[in-house]
Amino acid sequence: MPKGEGKVVAQNKKANHDYFIEETFEAGIVLLGTEIKSIRAGRVNLKDSFARIQKGEVFIYNMHISTYEQGNRYNHDPLRERKLLLHRKQINKLIGETKEAGYALVPLKMYLKDGYAKVLIGLGKGKKKYDKREDLKKKEAKREIEKAFKARQQM
Repeated sequence: MPKGEGKVVAQNKKANHDYFIEETFEAGIVLLGTEIKSIRAGRVNLKDSFARIQKGEVFIYNMHISTYEQGNRYNHDPLRERKLLLHRKQINKLIGETKEAGYALVPLKMYLKDGYAKVLIGLGKGKKKYDKREDLKKKEAKREIEKAFKARQQM
C-alpha cells in the first residue's frame, strides 16, 4: 500500500492553507496503553500539532488523542509529546531541510495501515498572507467554473 493510504482517522486541513507542502514522509508513532483504542474510535485532533527534531529523534507536539472512556487509571495525557518512527536517512534529510529558514514539519493526516497507526508528515514552507489570498481566489474561480459547467450539463 502506498504512503498516505489507509483508513484516515484525522486530517489537518489547515496545513495546506498555511504551508506549501514540498515533501511527505510516512512515520509510525509510539503510543501508550489505550491510545490506539482512542485512535481507532477516531478521537484524534491534529489541528495545532507540529513536529520537531530533538537529539536526532522526531517528536510530535500538541496532537490531541482523547482519553479512552473504559481506560480508567491506564489512561494517558491527551497532549503529551509522542515519538515518531522514521529511518535514520529520513531523519538526517529532515534535519538538513528544517535548518533552512521558513521550513516546518507539519502533520498532514493520521491513518490506520495494516493495523498500525501512521502519521503523514509534510515538509512545509510557510505561506505569506498574499499567497493564502491567491489560493483562495484560485479555489473560488475553480468552484465557479465547475458550477457553470454543471449548470450547462443539466440543460
